[in-house]
Amino acid sequence: MKLILAFALLLITSVGFTQNSDLPTDFLSKGFHKERREKLRESMPANSVSVFFANAVRNRANDVDYTYHQDPDFFYLTGYKEPDAVLFVFKDKQAAANGVQYDEILFVQPRNELREMWTGRRLGEAGTKEILGFEQAFNNSEFKRYNVDFKKFDKILFFDFKNDVRDSPRDSSDLYDLIAQFKVKVNYPEKNNLTLNIEPQKNNLDTKGLADLMANMRGIKTKEEIELVKKAVRVSCAGQVEVMKAMKPGMSEREIQGIHEFVFKKYQAEDLGYPSIVGAGHNGCILHYIDNYKPNITSKEMILMDLGAEFHGYTADITRTIPVNGKFSPEQKLIYELVLKAQEEAMKICKPGTPRQQLTVVCRDVINKGLAELGVIKSETEKHMYFPHGVSHHIGLNVHDQGGPNLEENNTVTIEPGIYIPDNSSCDKKWWGIAVRIEDDYLITKDGYELLSASAPRTVKDIEAMMKLPSALDDFLLPELEKN
Repeated sequence: MKLILAFALLLITSVGFTQNSDLPTDFLSKGFHKERREKLRESMPANSVSVFFANAVRNRANDVDYTYHQDPDFFYLTGYKEPDAVLFVFKDKQAAANGVQYDEILFVQPRNELREMWTGRRLGEAGTKEILGFEQAFNNSEFKRYNVDFKKFDKILFFDFKNDVRDSPRDSSDLYDLIAQFKVKVNYPEKNNLTLNIEPQKNNLDTKGLADLMANMRGIKTKEEIELVKKAVRVSCAGQVEVMKAMKPGMSEREIQGIHEFVFKKYQAEDLGYPSIVGAGHNGCILHYIDNYKPNITSKEMILMDLGAEFHGYTADITRTIPVNGKFSPEQKLIYELVLKAQEEAMKICKPGTPRQQLTVVCRDVINKGLAELGVIKSETEKHMYFPHGVSHHIGLNVHDQGGPNLEENNTVTIEPGIYIPDNSSCDKKWWGIAVRIEDDYLITKDGYELLSASAPRTVKDIEAMMKLPSALDDFLLPELEKN
């Protein structure tokens, strides 16, 4: 047994980074991440340092963790996808003890043959230098001995801590320890009985300024980022199309969710941008309905499907609402076309300089007027909850990504008006249970926009036509499970 284990460890060590040859090759390049760090450095205040910590590992239950997802800012600046790491970006060159000049340094989790056998490959210090292009990269166990005088900086920029990181008893250099060591190095004022009276030697800790710096950068997408957003959108549209063709009364919400997510995986999307929302009938009136439990969707219902694939870190956000039986009822069609009209009116002002909030104002005006004409509300000025949300946000590394309040060239954003009429609403019963949201993704161009999600049908005519087409899943029938 010892010989077998020793051979396995030797094999892992000898293979090294050549194991990565079977991975996709279209990730963001190390040059992209380096350029982003340079862009950040340009915008930082004089005599400052920006500090970023990797995301924590989150526990699901007992000895099972959730699938790890890197902090978007950390990934944006490094390309590093592993936990237990900390990045420093300096405004000015620093001098190491050996005289080497540097303006950035990254501490990462070390190679560990046994842990890699259980939880997967690690880059380690050498891999981080080779693959991610960092000249100054060290194992995180070295961070405790890192002796920069933080008192000399006018600003130490970082996001404040939430005190929700677990301490692993197996690792003395995990994220918990990195944060604790950082707090000591910068004399971070803890708010507890033991250190309540300790004040920083110099008031140079800034937990607010970094948010604006990163939002200004991440809101404007580079050419490489736009290509990844477009890929995520195309994948998500393909999911909507396949569900339109496969939809039949009697299917379950969870089954519909599964078709979408199977298509995502078929196109090599690594993850979901957010929990999938699949709500039939009155469930569509719950804006962030993620139970997706309804086992038997009826022919008279519509189904609202809000899903986004995450491809190489970048996510789409697309919603379609379709009739389960393939044909909109008169009431469903009226509400649907009102939502579509609102979206198309907002698209007319979708260009650089437009406040995103104005897109909501335009949609609200159209919807209020239309609901009044239909008799759902008594007048355009009546207060109601049938349209309770804004219609636009940035998308990118987050589904609600960072960015400014006004549209700018190379923003990627959504427009997503909706109408939701729950059962027992104070209107004619014929409207009850109708929920419609139409959400599309857009690239803001120099003079207007590009509709990225056009391949998922939006109009009543196109949806009904798509739902008449045969599905590749028509003959996919599973046997009944045997009862014990």
